[in-house]
Amino acid sequence: MNGKLDGTRKPQPPGRDRGGPCEHTPYRAGTHQMLLKRIHRLSVSHKEMSVKAIEELIRRDEHGCHGRQHRPAHTGARRDGKTGSRVAAKLAQQGTAVRTASRHGSDITFDWDDTTTFAPALADVGAVYLVAPVMRMDYAGIVSGFLDQAEQAGVDHVTYLSAYAMELAPADLPVRAVELDLLSRSALTTSIIRPAWFMQNFSESFLIPVDDTIAVPNGHGTEAYVHTDDIASVAAATLANPSAHAGAAYAPTGPEALTLSQAAQHISVATGRAITYHPIDQDSWIDAMIAAGVPRDYTTMLRRLTSAIADGNGSRPNDDVVTVTGRPPISFAEFAAEAAQTWKQSTLTTQSRSAR
Repeated sequence: MNGKLDGTRKPQPPGRDRGGPCEHTPYRAGTHQMLLKRIHRLSVSHKEMSVKAIEELIRRDEHGCHGRQHRPAHTGARRDGKTGSRVAAKLAQQGTAVRTASRHGSDITFDWDDTTTFAPALADVGAVYLVAPVMRMDYAGIVSGFLDQAEQAGVDHVTYLSAYAMELAPADLPVRAVELDLLSRSALTTSIIRPAWFMQNFSESFLIPVDDTIAVPNGHGTEAYVHTDDIASVAAATLANPSAHAGAAYAPTGPEALTLSQAAQHISVATGRAITYHPIDQDSWIDAMIAAGVPRDYTTMLRRLTSAIADGNGSRPNDDVVTVTGRPPISFAEFAAEAAQTWKQSTLTTQSRSAR
């Protein structure tokens, strides 16, 4: 990122620079919060210098995502998204009505490339949990149009899932552009979530060990990997009580900064296998990603994210999770124990396919 971080950055005070007439507007009964999310799963094999596609792991909430309708409600992401599904479940457990929205498998159909799906998704919505389109760099204008419709629909609050240290990013980077767009809108209160890299990237995404090896160009830098449940808990708190978090920016992290070799050691202990980290060349990794179908323009973001860690500018532990939720963040060792069966099953699946 554009400068080192000391990990002690505090949330911005509620109400900062918001001054709009809707700053503390209470929710309307029967309204919803919207959650929007998509996930992609790619992992690199350092032996073949290629990218292997890994099937999406779909987790559905059998109890649905709707709470009691007499409570203020919330709409937002896919039920199977890494954070969206968890945010929806936490709000529903509190008795808050939740509407999930995505192209498939949600309560209502939503497609970023089909603006006719925006209005139905926003109907009677009080707050939105916003996850921008992934694997692309052309979405700032699309999201801006969505936010225009959100204002017109009477949405009061948006909680935006951004990325760590995006306050330091150039204004033309889409993730930061959406942040600045949100902060410029006086009709909406906002909360920005800037998490560290997800722990679940090791079990559900591009950091899954392939042939017992994690291969990415992160060098030997450290990152305070955060559990998606902690991200969801922070996000759910901002949606359940937006007036208390209006104008706030939180950077959820785990309790310790780890190198990828240290993360691999935790996975080794949990699985009983010797997992290693192989710090590969960034250009080779990017070429493999492009060959696997990752859009070339998106590699700008991939370079930025991996270089931040390799250059020693990865996230550092802070108190945001405990400050917002009242409990300490989940450790990587706890996550590894939780995900051990997933890794064991993925190994069995790979071995089974290799034998065919």
